[in-house]
Amino acid sequence: MSITPIGSKRAAYLMSLTSALCVMSSLSYGQTAEEFYRGKNMDFIIGFSVGGGYDLYARTIARFIGDHIPGKPKVVPKNMIGAGSRVAAAYVYGVAPKDGLTLATADQSIPLEQSLGDKGISFDARQFTWIGNPIVDNNVIATWYTAGVKTIDDARQREVTMGATGYNTSAQYPQVSNSLLGTKFKIIMGYPGGAEVNLAMENGEVAGRGSNSWASYKATKPEWVRDHKLDILFQIGLKKASDLQDVPLLMDLGTNEEDRAALKLVSAPPSIGRPVFSTPNVPQERTKALRAAFDEMVKDPAFLAEAKTLNLDIDPISGEELQRIVEDIINAPAGAKARLSSVLDLLERPR
Repeated sequence: MSITPIGSKRAAYLMSLTSALCVMSSLSYGQTAEEFYRGKNMDFIIGFSVGGGYDLYARTIARFIGDHIPGKPKVVPKNMIGAGSRVAAAYVYGVAPKDGLTLATADQSIPLEQSLGDKGISFDARQFTWIGNPIVDNNVIATWYTAGVKTIDDARQREVTMGATGYNTSAQYPQVSNSLLGTKFKIIMGYPGGAEVNLAMENGEVAGRGSNSWASYKATKPEWVRDHKLDILFQIGLKKASDLQDVPLLMDLGTNEEDRAALKLVSAPPSIGRPVFSTPNVPQERTKALRAAFDEMVKDPAFLAEAKTLNLDIDPISGEELQRIVEDIINAPAGAKARLSSVLDLLERPR
């Protein structure tokens, strides 16, 4: 009778287990998108708290996109707050399974932060699988109507407290304005989401909000817009919003060519909007299916009717275009990045 050494038994077991896992993996990756997604649940990770613009767009998308994904999986929104959505982005990049069962949204400024060499970014945004953006819309810096700060000139004359969710556009825009335009914004970071900043502004805890998209204000606070409870000091984007023609663009306010180049770079992220992305290394067929599902969804009459009911503007761009925009921001000219980085280095970075 032969006796197999214990080490050999263990090796044989590991070889058998490895073979089984390889077979399972090959079966999974060999499936069509419809076969893979049928009967599955998908997580939609939202990097902010409930009630803000990112959350509202994400939850609306979660209700409809599954109907356009082959196999019709159920899409479940999950809020994961922290560090201005960096916690969520890092989770999707490094922890979530890279199989196409995770969608996410995070702050549009993350590619710019990476471009400027922010050491708090522990991932490469170019490696995310970008699915699409439902809204290209300008951001705005706004103050509450009782704060007595109605123009950028007013903000140059006195200290103005501005609420921010973290080291993202809500802190960056006021800091850039302070350094390049001479304003006196005092940035209060740490709010978990836009809804909390809105409440702080309404209660007089802060005078204004460091950043929000104009579309989000119209969607989440239409009564504020209707009743003129916000004073828009300037807008951030590459062209003026159709209904904000009297409000200056940030990038037009620079006084020299170097500053204007930096202001144009910081004005690029609004094109990323309220992005939808997945993990790196999603299988090609599933990437194609998810992008096609997004493109179909933003034309779906039911989705558009729901968006209209919620006052959500829809002006989408595809996943392929979004991927290009992200790469262009990260690979921006060195001179503009150096100037902008020197300004933002004055902000306290997240720890």
